[in-house]
Amino acid sequence: MFVVTGATGNVGRSLVRALAAAGAPVTATSRGISEGDVPDGVRWRRADLTEAETLRPVFDGARALFLQNGGPSAHLLSPRDLLGAAKAGGVGRVVLLSSQGVATRPESASHGGVGRAVEDAVRESGLEWTILRPGGFDSNAFAFAESVRGARTVAAPFGDVGLPLVDPLDIALVAAQALREDGHGGRIHTLTGPALVTPRQQAEAIGGALGEPVRFVEQTHDGARTAMLRFMPEPAVDTTLAILGRPRAEELRISPDVQQVLGRPARTFAEWAGDHVAAFR
Repeated sequence: MFVVTGATGNVGRSLVRALAAAGAPVTATSRGISEGDVPDGVRWRRADLTEAETLRPVFDGARALFLQNGGPSAHLLSPRDLLGAAKAGGVGRVVLLSSQGVATRPESASHGGVGRAVEDAVRESGLEWTILRPGGFDSNAFAFAESVRGARTVAAPFGDVGLPLVDPLDIALVAAQALREDGHGGRIHTLTGPALVTPRQQAEAIGGALGEPVRFVEQTHDGARTAMLRFMPEPAVDTTLAILGRPRAEELRISPDVQQVLGRPARTFAEWAGDHVAAFR
């Protein structure tokens, strides 16, 4: 049995489907999951990562765990308690969805500090572990969906600064390999897309998927900061803007890990936009 936490998220949802399609027994769990969120035949259970006790029955009889790092609630996790419950339930292998920021922004509490604590707990758990460190997600472009639908515009800062954004589907497929196959234990996979993509190019790719132009509008740093503060804490906003506007060398590096694990090139942003064009219509 494979347990997938964060099973309704961009990565977890695709991972559940990939495992189920391969005939693997899966338990999908998240705080608000329901039957409609999973394919036929997949067991689902509601549980909260920040409350390790709610996961004990989910772990019973499981052999491998996909652990989402908690996202915005990561600072509320008790990762050692959670991993202890997994081990007691029979789990022997854990694949952690972490973040590239653990390595590239160690000084940032929001990107590096909390993530490092979760990674350390995984390493020290006594379980066979694999850590996935993706960069920025293609799916962050869902933030543009409302303005694209309403006015065929994309507004973002740093219009000509590119980052090697990664498709969450690629992350999910790498996770599926690491859960099911040997050879990934003790490894850190840095996951990126195949090329640097700027916000201006994202607008062009979304327009290409729609078959009509999408105009790019460049935000100022302060304008973007004000908008982001509506849904992100201040430290996370400031680190995110630093990554978007002044990326460090490692944040610009295109990693070969997706291709090495999957045996094919990482998916492009244009491919992601084509798959999700309905969100922008």
